[in-house]
Amino acid sequence: MKLSIPHRPLAATAALALGLVLTACAGDSDTGTGTGTAAGETSASLHGHVHGLGTDPADGRLYVATHEGVFTPGKDGAAERVGASADDFMGFTVAEAGTFLASGHPATGTGGPANLGLIESTDSGKTWKTRSLSGEVDFHALEYAHGTVYGYDSTNALLRVSKDGTAWDDRARLQALDIAVSPDSPDTVLATTVDGVAQSTDGGRTFAKGRQPAMAFLSWPESGALYGIDDAGGLSRSGDGGATWQQAGTVPGGQAQALTAVDDRHVLAATQSGVYESRDGGRTFTQRFTVEAGDGH
Repeated sequence: MKLSIPHRPLAATAALALGLVLTACAGDSDTGTGTGTAAGETSASLHGHVHGLGTDPADGRLYVATHEGVFTPGKDGAAERVGASADDFMGFTVAEAGTFLASGHPATGTGGPANLGLIESTDSGKTWKTRSLSGEVDFHALEYAHGTVYGYDSTNALLRVSKDGTAWDDRARLQALDIAVSPDSPDTVLATTVDGVAQSTDGGRTFAKGRQPAMAFLSWPESGALYGIDDAGGLSRSGDGGATWQQAGTVPGGQAQALTAVDDRHVLAATQSGVYESRDGGRTFTQRFTVEAGDGH
């Protein structure tokens, strides 16, 4: 039997600390796409939370979406801000070469609506434009698969789907932290919930009850290579779409903040202490950036 998971508070559930991240957004500034800080500013470390990771297929460069903009490694390996935007990026995904999708909140003092809706960059994060839902939605999770945008609208606890990034189809209401879409089928969607990983086989219109183990974040880059990370940084892999899981390794640094698997061996993860990269399916990790505690966002 399939059902839509009811809207309910997550903070009371100890199985998974989803509520900490679901409420971890500033939301107190106004805007569109802010221009708070000059492009190219570098920092020895990132500050606050990381909410998105990806590599640009054009050149393999790493991009990290944070509460203070999008960063990439500079010439000396330090974190360098991409473009002038210092917006608070909550949802982020690399759709294709040079094209990024994101959501979140404007940088403090830049004016405009508190929720960015869906924004898009077609120059690898240097500039951004609004696509839709400005002022209405803060997507905390975004996926681009099968020529379709899948977004978890944290403002309304709702999965939304769009073919063009402008017109949206509302799907199931559920409390979730992250979503993943099967690389083989646009109808198979997973969501991380307090009950475990919930599966939809009808494009996210309904979800079965979540199944253990509980995961905080998911990434599904290839058939047979579904990755999940739990709240403590334990990385697991499933070869059967989440029916069974095998432990792959542990990401250093404490509580998980983001996960992206580029392919079946290349894994990016962010925790409280840093952004880490694995080239061997999660057995070993190299730190790319240090992350310092921010102001609680």
